[in-house]
Amino acid sequence: MREPRATTAHAVRTDQAADRWLWLLTFALVGCGLIMVFSASQALAYVQHGFTLYYFLRQALFAGLGLTAMVVLARYDYHRLRQHAPLLAAAAALLMLLVLVPGLGISVNGARRWFSLGPLSAFQPSELGKLAFAVYLAHWVAKRGDRLRSLADGFLPLAIMLAFVLGVLMLQRDLGTAMITCSIFIAVYFAGGGRKGHLLLLMALLLAAFFLLITFESYRSQRLGAFLDPFKDPLGVGFQSSQGLLALGSGGLTGVGLGHSIQKYSWLPAAHTDFIFAIVGEETGLLGTTALLGAFTLLGIRGYRVAMRAADRFGMALATGITTWIVFQALLNMGTVTDTIPVTGVPLPFISYGGSALAICMAAIGVLLNISRQGSDQPHLRRRLDATLDLGRRHRRSPVPGARRRSSVQR
Repeated sequence: MREPRATTAHAVRTDQAADRWLWLLTFALVGCGLIMVFSASQALAYVQHGFTLYYFLRQALFAGLGLTAMVVLARYDYHRLRQHAPLLAAAAALLMLLVLVPGLGISVNGARRWFSLGPLSAFQPSELGKLAFAVYLAHWVAKRGDRLRSLADGFLPLAIMLAFVLGVLMLQRDLGTAMITCSIFIAVYFAGGGRKGHLLLLMALLLAAFFLLITFESYRSQRLGAFLDPFKDPLGVGFQSSQGLLALGSGGLTGVGLGHSIQKYSWLPAAHTDFIFAIVGEETGLLGTTALLGAFTLLGIRGYRVAMRAADRFGMALATGITTWIVFQALLNMGTVTDTIPVTGVPLPFISYGGSALAICMAAIGVLLNISRQGSDQPHLRRRLDATLDLGRRHRRSPVPGARRRSSVQR
């Protein structure tokens, strides 16, 4: 079945305003991130560079670059990205390979994931890969159409692409980004109409692969032990997790106040990056962490709403991939800090210090905003899209069992 093309003025309103909630949530999260980066990094910045605003100013610079990219992409027709999708994915994959070359990539704590940008910051190609792969996969599932449900034409090519990307990320020793990349692949495949049986098979294979990776890497096994009991070795492998929990616990209901954290004074490692959520909890308490969790939850709701109202299969798959990436990464980071899951080493989107991560997340929101601008509330178009996309439901059955029973009784 051919994908419906919504090109008439009655089908798609390309001049409608983008989702205002997405604008508001993005500005709120970026603003919160700048405040928390300033608070969490000032002690470390003074010790390392003799200037308390060192990390804050760099984060503000990349926030400005990200804002520019977000505004531009919010006005740039996302369908044009589809023309460049293979090139974007190939460029991201090439950069992820080049970062492994000694002399090109820089190594930090045994992991080689970054290119040096001189005095400004470091660039992590896998951050660009998240957006590039989301665009390419959305293009790929839209191009596949009904063949996506085939084992040979749908599932196997997807599994091969994912295996290649995961192999590169494992060479970089980046399990956290590998998990996020898997979420993007799974979300786009499901949104495109992939079979549930194939999806379950893929998830089972990934779980087995991650189990083996954790088992055969000593430092990952140590992290798993620290997750099970972070206070068993609070001065060794469990130091970061235990200090993060102490920071969250000391915040209480309302926190100790902005700027008054104790853990940021060299007690909590990565206080301004991967564990910044612990500083949020310490300084703003349960109220602050709940508000932050609520903001990401609302961002997910609005993002999936954009996906459901997208004008075509490509837009729906792309919006689903972007939303899943950002929300899943946020939950992964929060789960790490609260010791709900083992330490994975991923930043909190929009909040953690990291220039390339912040700018690319904001650029992705710009794409999401453009999809919302071109979305449609027209009932006839929604029926046509549902008939084509099917969203994984066989024979387009009603998702409400009661409705089917009532209609059968009336007949």
